[in-house]
Amino acid sequence: MPSSFYVPILLAGMIITGSSNSLWSKWQDMQCVENCSDSNPANHVLYEQPVWQTLQMFLGEMLCFLPVIYTWLRAHQRTVPVFLPDDLEEDTRKIDDTCEELRGWKILLLWLPAACDLTGTTLMNVGLLYTPVSIYQMTRGALVLFVGTLSVIFLHRRLWLYQWVSLLTVMAGISLVGYSGSLIKEVVNPTLRLLGTDQSDPEVSNVLVGVFFILFAQVFTATQFVVEEKIMARYSVAPLVAVGYEGLFGTLSIIMCMPILATPSIASSSPFFDLPRGWYQLVNTPTVLWSGIAIAISISMFNYFGLSVTRHVSATARSLTDTCRTLLIWLVSLGLGWEKLLFPISLLQVLGFSFLVYGTFLFNGLVRPPSFLHPPLVLEETVGGEAEEGEALLASQHMDDTAALPVDLGQGGYDVLPKDVRLHAQGISSAED
Repeated sequence: MPSSFYVPILLAGMIITGSSNSLWSKWQDMQCVENCSDSNPANHVLYEQPVWQTLQMFLGEMLCFLPVIYTWLRAHQRTVPVFLPDDLEEDTRKIDDTCEELRGWKILLLWLPAACDLTGTTLMNVGLLYTPVSIYQMTRGALVLFVGTLSVIFLHRRLWLYQWVSLLTVMAGISLVGYSGSLIKEVVNPTLRLLGTDQSDPEVSNVLVGVFFILFAQVFTATQFVVEEKIMARYSVAPLVAVGYEGLFGTLSIIMCMPILATPSIASSSPFFDLPRGWYQLVNTPTVLWSGIAIAISISMFNYFGLSVTRHVSATARSLTDTCRTLLIWLVSLGLGWEKLLFPISLLQVLGFSFLVYGTFLFNGLVRPPSFLHPPLVLEETVGGEAEEGEALLASQHMDDTAALPVDLGQGGYDVLPKDVRLHAQGISSAED
């Protein structure tokens, strides 16, 4: 267990880097890249390149290879194994000899979740163009709804009654957040405000379209986590290495799609997929270029902090950290004037966010379910507990087959199912068979 000083640094790092990812992306969307000298703001062209923003994310994930390469080089210069500082304190877990190491051509299996990540992230970047950043971040909380459902269908998990109720609570929270966004017609248009011009009200339909894109993206993100868990249940791979490979495969996928997206018929159909135009805007606009570099670095640091937090703190602390990240994004956007508090409409957003957080905590067993839902007895031992959970960042031999995804890959979100409850459910299923 690390020192009491080290854990707050990890938590603060995860909150700050996780928040900056969304804030930097929204700020990048606000940058004028063409016709900026025109006196009429309506003629200004903003940076709307979700594919290039997805590439930034994958490049940031590829940076996770740096500590892996550094450790590998150190290991070859010594005769004893080299671990990260905190690895010296533990790693007493038993290694499952039946868990095959992911190597050779089997590494290409990680291309499947990378493809899902590419699709989901691109759709979310499109949704961010139409929605305030706080609603964007809150709507992403619907991930637990889709992951829970897919885990039942494809992973054959059993959910308790209180968990189905929690998923309905999450759905109600997301509905309130989306509805509040559709009612706020006086959200500050950040670009026009920066230019000192009269701001216009955003189209309600645009906000709803953005929410739809974000919700639709969660289907692909949930599929990514389910596929990852299927892979990790059979093969062992260090989480940091897995993140790096997914970044590599995602980058290669975008590069291979570039010739297709660069064809005039596709490029002219939507500015979102006009990659040559996006490249020109990127390299000729310093604010876009440097913000892209900042996003890539922030994402790599967020993955590292996320893996460290997963390893050294409880599930309660991780979920609270993700909640604080959403609140910080909202507060910063209010402080920068990107959004306004409009009463009583903003109360709907607060209420929806409260439903979302409570439903997620209830699903993961972090709060005690109501007595009428008859929670299982095993939950009495897990609710309120501070059992340490963790994964070695660079332990090349093994990754626990009960690893809680998506958190174990440092990509935010919440656990699919509490570990003890998952094992208990699997035991019941085996007994019935």
